Amino acid sequence: FVLVVALISLSFGGAVGLMFLMLGCALPQYNQYWPLFVLFFYILSPIPYCIARRLVDDTDAASNACKELAIFLTTGIVVSAFGLPIVFARAELIYWGACALVLTGNTVIFATILGFFLVFGSNDDFSWQQW
Repeated sequence: FVLVVALISLSFGGAVGLMFLMLGCALPQYNQYWPLFVLFFYILSPIPYCIARRLVDDTDAASNACKELAIFLTTGIVVSAFGLPIVFARAELIYWGACALVLTGNTVIFATILGFFLVFGSNDDFSWQQW
């Protein structure tokens, strides 16, 4: 039952985050779809950590270079996702209100991605590594 509740809340978080992103693009006063480029960052952000989890043996308690590189790359992707709408707003491609909505959506989406890894990241019988 706990996994079902976690899955439903993660789905709700993803829907709310995408709603904020779409509001930043599609509201009549904004009407610019440049912020949709943030979707690429949503897709790219979990990839380095997923690859490192496949390559690294988790039995060692000490940190290793592969896992730290994956976390560094993921951090760079997340920071870029927050920086892109700010650059668009400074270049006057989008309005600052749209930038605020996109940044809110970014926060919700990345919290949802983090929640997914926290819920399904353990090596138990039901794990995301089986997918």
